[in-house]
Amino acid sequence: MIKKLIISMILFIVSIYFILTLYFDDVQINKYPDKVVVVEQKAIERGWVPAILPETAYEISETHDTDTNDIFGAFFYKEKEEADFIQKLELLPDTNQTYVWEDFLFKIDKEQNRVKFRNKPAS
Repeated sequence: MIKKLIISMILFIVSIYFILTLYFDDVQINKYPDKVVVVEQKAIERGWVPAILPETAYEISETHDTDTNDIFGAFFYKEKEEADFIQKLELLPDTNQTYVWEDFLFKIDKEQNRVKFRNKPAS
């Protein structure tokens, strides 16, 4: 009787472990007030935020999934840096205003001075 109880408890614990590990992805969300904090926390160095980030960037957020290596993020910038930032990017042909720089893709909302970025999907 005790042997069956112990086996049942072990099976229950193992089942819960597998359910929890499948349900909770290894997704991390980070928010930074400005570029200084991004650099301090080494988000650029880790590849979570593009190094091309304007100096005036603020309200920076990024989400990365360590299982899939997907990165999504956004930031606001001061209008004075818009032309310089866009000049460093390359417009992808046949896209809806999607820009590329190294391993990142960008969508720019010039009215809100907001940029959304993500890493290039694996081919």
